[in-house]
Amino acid sequence: MVLREILQIVELLQDPQVDGAAVCSFLQECGGPEVKISSETVSGEQGSTDFVRGIIPGTDGDFSGGGAPTLGLIGRLGGLGARPHKLGLVSDADGAVCTLSAALKLIGMHKKGDIIAGDVMFATHICPEAPIIPHEPVPFMGAPVNMTIMNEMEVDQRMDAVLSADTTKGNYIVSHNGMAITPTVKEGYILPVADDLIDIVRSTTGAAPVVLPLSQADITPYGSGLDHINSIMQPATATSAPVVGVAITAEEAVAGCSTGASREWDIAQAASFMVEVARQYTRGEVEFYSPQMFSRMVSLYGSMSHFQSSGNRNE
Repeated sequence: MVLREILQIVELLQDPQVDGAAVCSFLQECGGPEVKISSETVSGEQGSTDFVRGIIPGTDGDFSGGGAPTLGLIGRLGGLGARPHKLGLVSDADGAVCTLSAALKLIGMHKKGDIIAGDVMFATHICPEAPIIPHEPVPFMGAPVNMTIMNEMEVDQRMDAVLSADTTKGNYIVSHNGMAITPTVKEGYILPVADDLIDIVRSTTGAAPVVLPLSQADITPYGSGLDHINSIMQPATATSAPVVGVAITAEEAVAGCSTGASREWDIAQAASFMVEVARQYTRGEVEFYSPQMFSRMVSLYGSMSHFQSSGNRNE
């Protein structure tokens, strides 16, 4: 259960003066000295934001000199708020709330001695004043920095697999209050939905799993002029590790800049899923994809890594 952690994180993030230092301080106080958390301010054309990153060491992870796999948890969003146009936490903040709540749960477990096998690395950014951008069917939230910088700050090459959490309510594709996961994406390939992860969705939500469909355009970098469902799969353009999106969804299309639209239980389902994946994946009990099938696909059809690039600019 992560409801307590979610309420704590929401209370922290809805402060209009919140910054990365405040988030770091709160998380560090909840954990021990072994948990490493940092914040870095980065400026862009539309303002600045604070990137918060942390490492929760496992009993047998890289941080301790072991060989257990490292899981990355990334909270994607444009911003926590759209001030001065909107007051309060916006729907777009759910990705950050989800990832920081999952991290807080793992930090609390670590402090009490319930330490998982591998390291968990988490990252998101803290921006209470982000721009609003037009989009159909509902407006999206923009970000102060571009996606290249965001990936550089949030995607770490030490992550052996990545869960990317993002509010995914601004569409007519998934009409479901709760969460959905995407197929696994690796090096430009959209792979089958991981059975192991579907089983964890079943156990953590007690409901039938929902899958967010992806198009090839969704896994290409921003800036191509192609339509993307949102930024949930952008980490997959910056790593060779398998990436799965964890989407917080709604029955109706909800604008990312809407306030009062965050549902604690929906976020809790996604955060509980992330915590459980961390427990099982770092013990080697869960696979995001079949290495044998991926190898076979590459041998038959070649590399698809060009979909991780900016593509052919000589149009």
